[in-house]
Amino acid sequence: MSAIDDLPPLRDVIARHGLDARKSLGQNFLLDLNLTAKIARAAGPLEGRTVIEVGPGPGGLTRALLAEGADRVIAIERDSRCLPALAEIANRYPGRLRVIEGDALEFRQQDLDACKVKIVANLPYNIGTRLLVDWLTAEPWPPYYESLTLMFQREVAQRIIAEAGASAYGRLSVLASWRCQTRLLFDVPAQAFTPPPKVTSSIVQLHPRDKPLQCDVSALERVTQAAFGQRRKMLRQSLKALGGETLLTQSGIDPQRRAETLSVEEFCTLASATGQACKVHLS
Repeated sequence: MSAIDDLPPLRDVIARHGLDARKSLGQNFLLDLNLTAKIARAAGPLEGRTVIEVGPGPGGLTRALLAEGADRVIAIERDSRCLPALAEIANRYPGRLRVIEGDALEFRQQDLDACKVKIVANLPYNIGTRLLVDWLTAEPWPPYYESLTLMFQREVAQRIIAEAGASAYGRLSVLASWRCQTRLLFDVPAQAFTPPPKVTSSIVQLHPRDKPLQCDVSALERVTQAAFGQRRKMLRQSLKALGGETLLTQSGIDPQRRAETLSVEEFCTLASATGQACKVHLS
């Protein structure tokens, strides 16, 4: 039996169901149930909450979330091989685990019938950043979830929490800090996984801001993509297609600055100016 419930150890579950982790699905299974319990606790109180989990695999984190008191877990799993293992967990926690076989990128909040939602996941490496951007650019805002407690490669985690001036600061930093308060909770060593990835992982937590700066999402994405797409160049050059020096001067920003020096507030100012310029152009 495991340390958190009376279900078999994960290694036994994996062996019995033949669940070798597949690189094509971005799979690295976390087998230490003490560690999955630590992640579940880091998400904060789970009583009365529905938790969305992406990529549960054999269900290590799923079990921890249920053991820590989540009212219900909605586990989205693309790999059909994992479904029998997850079904065993559902039998152990009747009525509290719903497994959706499918692509998490296609999941929509309309599929939910809950009002208090947390997202907690050891995200597959190959779709983690894309999922986060989808959650950060959701409309309307504030979003349907209370918090995001997510595992990424440490390099990605550092980009999420980076502030202006840091080498890791980029488009993802701006989007995350604009709409959420972010913090890095702790690292997870490669040896904790099967198979071990080549990098250290980190747990990041994001709490949505009730009233982020007013800014058009699509305009902010265009500005940050252009600015950080040529981050070594001065903004007057990297933003040339969006108005360049004229846009920057109107926004009160020195055209000779580079993207990594701009605050989130300044990027929002640029995005708003870009949106106004588009309206003028169209009229």
